[in-house]
Amino acid sequence: MSNGKNIEVDCLSCAVTSGLAEPEGGTIIETEYFHAHQDVAYPIKGLIILASKRHIKCLDELTEEEKIDYINLLTKIRKAQRTVLNIEYVYYFYNEDTTHHFHTWMVPRYEWMYEFGRSVESVRPILLHSRNHLNSEGNSKEVLLAAAELTKELNGK
Repeated sequence: MSNGKNIEVDCLSCAVTSGLAEPEGGTIIETEYFHAHQDVAYPIKGLIILASKRHIKCLDELTEEEKIDYINLLTKIRKAQRTVLNIEYVYYFYNEDTTHHFHTWMVPRYEWMYEFGRSVESVRPILLHSRNHLNSEGNSKEVLLAAAELTKELNGK
């Protein structure tokens, strides 16, 4: 995890969505079908994981109700990223050959990231940089504060 702690589970997404593992920053928003939280591996403000509560691998396995919930929640989170954290651009990723189940990464783009490039190829170096150089106490506080602000905005608290 980004805080240096290790967790051993068969599926991290199942552990988080079921409440077995609590990500730093807690649950940002949750619906009947999905769970959103600050990414547990990379300490970047507003890097949100939107995970299915069902253990599925592919987008085409979503039910009609899940598809509607997914796109509505994705756009709601994106609006909150823009409104609360002033995130202008986001890269979205999901892959089907993961050890976890279906989830989407919402990776914000900050000014400091452009030294790594402006394409999808820049994302891996950015993530590694964050893990290796942004694990300071100060940055961790900023990441958690951002998660709390998104939680408040998305849940009306």
